[in-house]
Amino acid sequence: MDASSGQGRVAGQAKAVATVVYSARSLAYIERIFRFLREESPTAAAAAVAAIQSAVVHLGLHPLIGRRIDGEIRELVISYGRTGYIALYRFHVLQDQVRILALRHQRDVGFRP
Repeated sequence: MDASSGQGRVAGQAKAVATVVYSARSLAYIERIFRFLREESPTAAAAAVAAIQSAVVHLGLHPLIGRRIDGEIRELVISYGRTGYIALYRFHVLQDQVRILALRHQRDVGFRP
């Protein structure tokens, strides 16, 4: 907190620089991940979704951390267990917005945004 006013940010706390927006396709995939894992382990299902959400929050703070793969499309590797997930996204500078275009498991084949 700001000592002079008693209000404000906590020291070291970062402010998001971009709004994160999920596409319908990416939200559907998160739901699919959750349903698939929930049958084996509700705990694993919740942890996988939390790992994805945590990584995406970081995109709001650092929208250029993902590797550029095609034009303005970037990919973010999200570690989870022995493998993980890939988020394809685009950062729109003028709108200050990260758009999550698609998500997939690292072992999925034929993935396109």
